[in-house]
Amino acid sequence: MSSVQPVALQKSENRTLTIRWSDEVEQSLRFRTIRDACPCATCMEKKMGEQPPAKGELRVLSPAEAMPIEILKMNPVGNYAYNIQFSDGHTSGIFTFALLRQLVD
Repeated sequence: MSSVQPVALQKSENRTLTIRWSDEVEQSLRFRTIRDACPCATCMEKKMGEQPPAKGELRVLSPAEAMPIEILKMNPVGNYAYNIQFSDGHTSGIFTFALLRQLVD
């Protein structure tokens, strides 16, 4: 397990989370990028079962998907992750430090 941990978190008005890591690396991620990477069973099942739209068709978004996503809360889970509460009502994802570190915008 990596010993690199977040030492500072900063949310910005442009829906970006900046994480400063203990190895001095600073990372900025859009809230949508984090939400789309949710590793919970419900999200994984949804991703695996989704069929891409047929050529020329557009996917219909739910009202929650059409709204800009916000991070409402980030609760630490031990010394290895955060549970993140999003504005679309989703609260079950556990985002490990390793997962957050590998995300790229």
